[in-house]
Amino acid sequence: MSDAEKNDPLFLTTKEVADLLRVKERKVYDLAAANEIPHRRITGKLLFPAQALRSWIDGEDGTDAPDRPNVLAGSHDPLLDWAIRASGCGLATLCNGSRDGLEQFASGSALAAGLHLPDNNGWNVSAVSACGSRNCVLIGWAVRKRGLLVSNDVASRIETVSDLKGRRVAQRQAGSGAALLFENLLRDAGLSESDLVLCKDRAHTESDAAAAVATGEADAALGIEAMARRFKLSFLPLADENYDLLIDRRSYFTEPVQMLIAFARTPEFLDKAEALGGYDLTDLGTVRWLSD
Repeated sequence: MSDAEKNDPLFLTTKEVADLLRVKERKVYDLAAANEIPHRRITGKLLFPAQALRSWIDGEDGTDAPDRPNVLAGSHDPLLDWAIRASGCGLATLCNGSRDGLEQFASGSALAAGLHLPDNNGWNVSAVSACGSRNCVLIGWAVRKRGLLVSNDVASRIETVSDLKGRRVAQRQAGSGAALLFENLLRDAGLSESDLVLCKDRAHTESDAAAAVATGEADAALGIEAMARRFKLSFLPLADENYDLLIDRRSYFTEPVQMLIAFARTPEFLDKAEALGGYDLTDLGTVRWLSD
C-alpha cells in the first residue's frame, strides 16, 4: 500500500461526495435517504465509506467499465428532444423505438434510453428488469396522454378503436412502445392489423405519426396529445403512459446528464411542457426502478 493510499480517508463527508460526483449536497442527501448510495450514520453524522463509494460509482465489482458515449437512445419524446437542445447538454439522440433503446443500452452504445413499454402492471419496469442490465436506474421523465390522433375530416366517425376498421392508419416501427400498445388496443377491440389499411411508410417518431395524419396520408395514428395540439388534430385519449429514462448509474453523474436534469427543473422547461400539453411532470426525477 502506498503512502498516498494510507493517507486516504476511510470515510467521506457529504460535501466531499458532492464534489466527487459533481452534484449539490442536497442530491447526496436524497441518494442516501433512498438507500441508493453506500453510507453510514455514525454518532448521528452521515458518512460515506470511500472504498464502497468508489466501487458503487465504477460498478458493483469495482472494476473500471468503459465510458459510454453521450448518446440517448430509445423512443422519441418531443419535450425531451427540445430540452436536450435548449439545455446545451451535448447529448446526441438515436430514436428508433423503446426496444431498440434497450438493446443500445445493453450493448453499451448509449448512456441512457427513453422508454414507454407497456406491461401487465404499468410501464417499463418489467422490460428493464428482464433485460439484465446492471448498475443502472430507471428515472421518471413524464406521464404522457396517449391516444388516437385523428384527421378532423373523419373525427366524428372515429370515437373508439373499433371505428378504425377499414380506415387508413399510420403504423409505428416494430418494437416501439406505441406499436406494442397499439397491438394491445386492437386486440381488446377485437381487431387485427388486417382490418386496417396500413400506410406504407412506418412512423419512427411522434412527429412522423402526427404528420402522416395532418398531410392526409392517414386517417388516424396512435400518438401523444402534444402532437395533436401541434398539428391541430383531433385527439381521442386512451392511456396515461410513463415515459422513463433508463440511465447508466455512473453516467448519471456526468456533466451532460446533470445539465439535462438541472434544466428540467427550470421555469423555462415547465413552461414548455405546459405549452406542449399532455404532460404530467409530478414524478419527474423520481426513481422508478433500481438494478441489483
